[in-house]
Amino acid sequence: MEIKLSEENKDFFQRVYDVVGLIPDGRVTNYGAIARYLGSGKSSRMVGWAMNAAHSIEDVPAHRVVNRVGLLTGAVHFPTPTRMQELLEIEGVEIKENKLVNFNFHFWDPTKELEFE
Repeated sequence: MEIKLSEENKDFFQRVYDVVGLIPDGRVTNYGAIARYLGSGKSSRMVGWAMNAAHSIEDVPAHRVVNRVGLLTGAVHFPTPTRMQELLEIEGVEIKENKLVNFNFHFWDPTKELEFE
């Protein structure tokens, strides 16, 4: 099923991808943190939809976006069930039972790390 996006939603998705592209190797963020940075704090679900559509976009490191407690909820959208975990482990992030170990250490908050434009 293909999702039809309005121009406003396409712009929001691109803004999400722009933020995700800035997440450093070995760090992660979550849907809510991206939504808050974009000034849409209650739009974490929309960020999730954007990320679901991003897994085929080569320059969007979608593996660095997890849920609010560090679970790899987006893993189902990768080519294999373990690919998200594999990509994070390559970057030095430890995963156990589909969840980041030491989530707070790896958490990257765009509202603290980036200047608002």
